Amino acid sequence: GLYRGPTTEQLDTLAKEGMRVICHQNQRALGFTNNPIIIAWMHGDEPDNAQPLPAGQKGWGPPILPSKIQADYQKIRATDPTRPVFLNLGQGVAWDNYIGRGVRRNHPEDYPEYVKGADIVSFDIYPAVHDHKDIAGKLEFVAHGVERLRKWAGPNRTVWNCIEAARISNVEVKPTVDQIRSEVWMSLIHGSRGIIYFVHQFKPNFIEASLLQDPDLLEGVTRLNAQITQLAPILNSPTIDSRFTATSSENLPIATMHKQHLGTNYLFAVAMENRSGEISFKSPELSKISNIELIGEARSVKISAGEFRDQFKPYEVHLYR
Repeated sequence: GLYRGPTTEQLDTLAKEGMRVICHQNQRALGFTNNPIIIAWMHGDEPDNAQPLPAGQKGWGPPILPSKIQADYQKIRATDPTRPVFLNLGQGVAWDNYIGRGVRRNHPEDYPEYVKGADIVSFDIYPAVHDHKDIAGKLEFVAHGVERLRKWAGPNRTVWNCIEAARISNVEVKPTVDQIRSEVWMSLIHGSRGIIYFVHQFKPNFIEASLLQDPDLLEGVTRLNAQITQLAPILNSPTIDSRFTATSSENLPIATMHKQHLGTNYLFAVAMENRSGEISFKSPELSKISNIELIGEARSVKISAGEFRDQFKPYEVHLYR
């Protein structure tokens, strides 16, 4: 989205920085359809949430109907069939009881209809800074939403999701670098193909891009993105049916993604609850290997009888090569 745009100045600035943009297909934007810096069109944000009543009226009305999103999608595609259409949905993707959906609270059946109105579908939920006891601190809701959205989107639509990278409106808590990393890798392991960072702070004061003014989070997110970029050839390769089994004597659930690239096996793993445990990984692949490197960690793990073990802290990520 470009505030009161797109304008020539905005697009020239983006082009200078090599940054592509997704924006609304408004009358201004239609004057720039030959500009390759615009790579997709977008719907308005979170149409699945209750919408403000018209000017002069207090309160909230129902969400925008899925049929309206589908009709708008057809209009956008008819005007420009060369670019995909992006739709971001709200917390209801991951949390049926979200009050912000108003009269459509606890109606997940709406979502398969919403996703028909886009080529790229996304959603947002921010558990690290959430103020509701059902969600606060439970990072696994990010992965839960990705999993559901992938099911609804089917094989022909791309799934992205939003990650909290600011305190937003929580004056007591902001996400840590480790929490952001956990949410990102949960998303990737569960099949998200793109990450959007929510970087705005509204309280105690408004900072439009607070991530850029937070040295710790900025360094951590920069390092995380560099790692994802480095691993992009592996992440973009087909996910294979894993021949690894993961078990824990503490019943700690682990999510994994198994990739093979240029003759090398990769196993990406993340703990899915806010507690620690030891995980045992077994696979026929391990009978041919003596040790395993951990990407981004200055250590390796040894293999014995086709098995290796590793410790996971709450929501911890380990990337094995």
